Amino acid sequence: MLVVAYGNNNNNVKKPTLFIFGDSTFDVGTNNFLKSIAKANILYNGIDFLHSIPTGRFSNGYNTADQIARQFGYMESPPPFLVLAKHPYSFKRNILGGANFASAGSGILRETGKKQWGEVTFLEEQVQQFKFVREKINEKLGEEKACRFVSNALFLISIGSNDLFDFARNETSIRNPQQYLASLQATYFIHIKNIYLLGARKFGILSIPPIGCCPAVTSQNKGNCLKPLNDLATAFYSATNTLLQQLSSELLGFKYSLGNTFLMTKTLLDTPSTFGLKETKSACCGIGYLNGQGPCNKTAGANLCFDRKDHLFWDWFHPSERASQLAAQTLVHGKSKDFVTPINLSQLARA
Repeated sequence: MLVVAYGNNNNNVKKPTLFIFGDSTFDVGTNNFLKSIAKANILYNGIDFLHSIPTGRFSNGYNTADQIARQFGYMESPPPFLVLAKHPYSFKRNILGGANFASAGSGILRETGKKQWGEVTFLEEQVQQFKFVREKINEKLGEEKACRFVSNALFLISIGSNDLFDFARNETSIRNPQQYLASLQATYFIHIKNIYLLGARKFGILSIPPIGCCPAVTSQNKGNCLKPLNDLATAFYSATNTLLQQLSSELLGFKYSLGNTFLMTKTLLDTPSTFGLKETKSACCGIGYLNGQGPCNKTAGANLCFDRKDHLFWDWFHPSERASQLAAQTLVHGKSKDFVTPINLSQLARA
């Protein structure tokens, strides 16, 4: 699930190389190669994509990773690392165009998502995949040019929702919310620092939206948002903000942009007509009440709405293509520090 909020388009944007980490908000096909049930390579996913092909994106078209890339002048997200790795002879050349490591169902913790979704590429493993990429960039460019190349790239991370869902399902060993969030942040700190140690300097971080308001949750709660889940999401944002400030003070050259996706979504839910949206409760595609009781799977009898642009939610967890576009505009060009702080992604790219 992601968000929309205020944003201004700007054609004068530096076009950075993108390396993308995270979960299903950013996954553009990683899980197609995994033994996972968290896959979107089935209709109606991709119905508004080129030739209506389901690519592994949890969207009717482009997802949030694509939309951010498009704001920077690309056609879409860089391809999944696992796709690039299938072509070893061209790998070193192609990797200079960026890569997407994100995996649906994954989390900050190693165990997140496995019980619910099967095989996922957790964040630590994604970082290890980038370590391999970093070595190949060195081989291609030489150490000095490789360092400069990586330090100028933009590293985007959207993760944490599945960790909170697992906690809510009692699938973790820690029962106290404060202890669990502390464990999450300590692990997140290590992963971000490890990416930094591989040469990254510019980090675009997306926080967790109000996951208690997605159709998968509200359909089980008489159509209402679930406050305890949303409270966890707001606490995660505050802790992540503190974490990034700490990293910035400790690590030379560390720069970041943090998107407050919780506040963006809350603004949209309160005033949907401002953004041209009409439906913020029911998913466009899904099964049962609010289309929130099953995935968007045509063969399983999923419902499909007529006008996808009216909907905030594409399926029971994820935003529509239109919502992702509006979110990306805010993240890349937004001027309000309530939504993106201390700078937006376009400013980060130029920094």
